[in-house]
Amino acid sequence: MNKTIVTMMTAAALLGAAPAAQAFCGFYVNSGGSEMFNDATQVVLMRSGTRTVLSMQNNYQGPPEAFALVIPVPTVLQKEDVKTLSKAVFEHVDQMGAPRLVEYWEEDPCAPEKVYDRMQMAPSGGARATATLELRKGDLGVTIEAKFEVGEYQVLILSAKDSTGLDTWLRQEQYQIPPGAEPFLRPYVESGMKFFVAKVDPAKVTFKDGRAELSPLRFHYDSDEFNLPIRLGLANSSGTQDLIVSILAPAQRYEVANYKNVTIPTNLDVKDAVRDKFGEFYAALFDRTVEKNPGAVVTEYSWMATNCDPCPGPVIAMSELSTLGLDVLGGDKGKAAAFSGDAMSMVLTRLHARYGKTVTEDLVFKAAEPIVGGREFLQDNGKLEERSRPASVNNFQARYAIRHEWTGPITCKDPVRGRWGGPPSGVTGGGVKPALDLAFAPRGAAKLPELVKQDVPEIEVTATAAAATPPPAGTGTGTGTGSATATPPPSAPPAAEPKKKSGCGCATEGGEGAGLALVGGLGVAALITRRRRR
Repeated sequence: MNKTIVTMMTAAALLGAAPAAQAFCGFYVNSGGSEMFNDATQVVLMRSGTRTVLSMQNNYQGPPEAFALVIPVPTVLQKEDVKTLSKAVFEHVDQMGAPRLVEYWEEDPCAPEKVYDRMQMAPSGGARATATLELRKGDLGVTIEAKFEVGEYQVLILSAKDSTGLDTWLRQEQYQIPPGAEPFLRPYVESGMKFFVAKVDPAKVTFKDGRAELSPLRFHYDSDEFNLPIRLGLANSSGTQDLIVSILAPAQRYEVANYKNVTIPTNLDVKDAVRDKFGEFYAALFDRTVEKNPGAVVTEYSWMATNCDPCPGPVIAMSELSTLGLDVLGGDKGKAAAFSGDAMSMVLTRLHARYGKTVTEDLVFKAAEPIVGGREFLQDNGKLEERSRPASVNNFQARYAIRHEWTGPITCKDPVRGRWGGPPSGVTGGGVKPALDLAFAPRGAAKLPELVKQDVPEIEVTATAAAATPPPAGTGTGTGTGSATATPPPSAPPAAEPKKKSGCGCATEGGEGAGLALVGGLGVAALITRRRRR
């Protein structure tokens, strides 16, 4: 195969010599020598203790000939360690962590103020084969450690003594791997990694618009390291790639340890035009953030997996957490341990990288302190929070708002401006719109200064004069900061939780009700105070 690309694997991160990489990412090979592309990878990682559960979905474009996926793995995997997943669970995780657009209407400044109680949230923060099958095709130093079938995949687990021998073996087996692939294989062979080779039967795969709709793969292993190898996929890469890593971990947020971390600018008010091109707007915002922070990995979401505000859909269900790895997260302790407190304390972190062939190291993840930002909360100075800042819970999201100011009569003596909620009676709209398939969003046409209603100093964007009208009272910019913020403002606000703004995004569909439904389904007692409505 002439051009191949895939690079990254499983459950949550992105983006030399790597210290024994303990996750995997690989490249595509096929038996026809045709051009193959992978321009976006979604990885979902679940981590607790030393156990990592890796799930990966790639958007592959190429001919329907037989092809295979080659991925470095830390241990010899057996059939019981590997399974295929439904694409729906990936789509749901992507939806829950995706940047979101909300639409608010200003309430009557003379109406009595509504009172909302805050929901009390939990802190976030066959038998194994014993013999190996030796390959008898010359002394190439390649051993078939395991062989089995899972879904549409025919899997081989290989070990190799020499990267040149592995390169030769793959070519002898009619896998036309990218020219010059051997140097990319070398560090993984030298560090003792195994190689997961999953050949696909094209008769079992659906192709849509030239893209193979492959089942996501999941496997798990135990390791002290929490890494994600991505360099192998750079072999003969054709250009820029997107990697979105979603990490699910009990009461813990993660970021990368060996690249710069930055949070996406959030809580920006935008113009009506963004409604019909939200994906383009966000792609422009993301690209600008990476431009001003070269090589950075961008945090787009960090929130409890069992609730959200506002919600673009139902929260992640217990069955989906089990599918993504909660069933094996307890390791040798058994499923009971995994299904205890882990389910309710799961934090979903979304990391996003967009890069070319300049990456020199695999991703290494580290635990990070909780952050908040992107919520409809007022800070102590009475202004809406901006950016990210440290907190005791994880409540950070990429959120953007279209606001419709009150245009009716104001007849009272002391009107209260800046209270936002859903559409008034007789007006359609509102809700929450997530930005999906961002790797394929049109780029270059959206002009940030013309679409935002305020300056974004951390990425040096100045709103055009026509758009830079000051927001109503109570919706001004904040001065919060956090450890992951690209450009910290001059001073940090108090760490205490801000007051919630009346008429917040909680009123949108799928929020509190969905969270309560999950709690009820689990049969777990939780302290949740329902909001009182007037």
